[in-house]
Amino acid sequence: MLFRNRLASNRQLPVGLPVWISCLCMVAAGCAVGPDWQPQKPRVPSVWSEAAKGMTAEPNEASIQDLVIWWTAFGDSTLTSLVERAVESNLDLKQAQARVRQARAVQGVAAAGFWPTADLAGSYTRSRSAGSLGTIRNLYQAGLDAAWELDVFGGTRRDIEAAGADLQAGLEGERDVLVTLGAEVALNYIDLRGFQQQIVIAQNNLRAQQHTAELTRERFRGGFVGALDVANADALVATTASQIPLLESAARQTIYSLSILLGLEPSALVDELSSDSAIPAAPPAVPLGVPSELLRRRPDIRRAEAQLHAATARIGVATADLFPKVTLSGSMGYQNEKFHSLTDWSSRFWSYGPSVSLPLFNAGRISSNIKLQEALRDESLIAYQKTVLTAMQDVENALIASTKEQEHRKALSDAVAANRKAVELASQLYTQGQTDFLNVLEAQRALYVSEDAVVQSTRSVSTDLVALYKALGGGWSDSLGSESRL
Repeated sequence: MLFRNRLASNRQLPVGLPVWISCLCMVAAGCAVGPDWQPQKPRVPSVWSEAAKGMTAEPNEASIQDLVIWWTAFGDSTLTSLVERAVESNLDLKQAQARVRQARAVQGVAAAGFWPTADLAGSYTRSRSAGSLGTIRNLYQAGLDAAWELDVFGGTRRDIEAAGADLQAGLEGERDVLVTLGAEVALNYIDLRGFQQQIVIAQNNLRAQQHTAELTRERFRGGFVGALDVANADALVATTASQIPLLESAARQTIYSLSILLGLEPSALVDELSSDSAIPAAPPAVPLGVPSELLRRRPDIRRAEAQLHAATARIGVATADLFPKVTLSGSMGYQNEKFHSLTDWSSRFWSYGPSVSLPLFNAGRISSNIKLQEALRDESLIAYQKTVLTAMQDVENALIASTKEQEHRKALSDAVAANRKAVELASQLYTQGQTDFLNVLEAQRALYVSEDAVVQSTRSVSTDLVALYKALGGGWSDSLGSESRL
């Protein structure tokens, strides 16, 4: 401070320098080379071609909230608990959060380039001059060095813009993990309940078939039927029994998958989830919305747009290298051979002044870098367009699959009712000696197949709706997003 005051009093600082600096700052504030970012407005259809009944066309505030926590619509408290625990402990999500923190730090590094830098330095040197009569000399020095590269052509501002877009892409990446995580937990949970219901169906049919086999053996001992009927009955029992271990293995492996999604060891959820339970019922309505709403809901679309924004800004960073770089630098401090006299006013030194550098020859490096960044921008644009198209396809696929699977389940339910009646009639006729045992076997086999198919179809109806929720970008919101958790 004393140094500055004395300079001001002696008028040793040129009067025009502050004005010149102010002019440069004004120029720097209004100029940035490279293309300006324009938000994308892709063409999308006005309605979904496979829109189904019971799905809200225009989501209101309540339906948007339903989309955020869509898993609660299945009315299964265990499913809700699993999703909530996964959001707290899933390792993929923690990795995504770490990437967001990295992007935020990179943005801070880029923003620092816009401001001056200053360094304090101190040194002590002891030296001896050459010759037989050389003298020994001590030199103490302390001072301040400062530099400021003025962002006249906006290269630093474009770098900050790109870093901000990268941060947004990181945030959208975390949200995309949230969407995928909720869907994966639900899909695995529905699969688990489906396998358990298939085991129940197999065990029920196995008991019925074992009862029929025992009756057949009794009739064989009485001489009413031949050994072939006994062999066929035993074969059907063995075939049905062989399916149960496979289903039990699939169920246990699904529990292991759920444990990993929750960031736990594979066997952590075995006790909690081993008891069979019903497949979560599909909700009666889904807030479908319109295709244009998808552009704001899907995190992968938003991430692709942010990546396109970053690639566009980096063209400006590369273009700024074509123009002069203006740097203001200065230093001041004290230098003396005696430490106790280091801060004497006569020991002061200072220097300041601007410098300008202009690239003269670089063998085409700068222009090639600009072309590289433009090509990367074009690639990001194509990736964005593909992401939009894929997202719309995901919704249409989920819609048609959900609609047709419900029709499929209805037909299978009718088949189960008919097969049960066929089993009853075949059993009655067989015990009365009015039909052969083959008809009983065929009826029991058809019943088991149709009941198993109904379970699989019920599971597919629910998983198709999970796929639809995922395709719509359900599972996150700005109010519950990254900023509130990190």
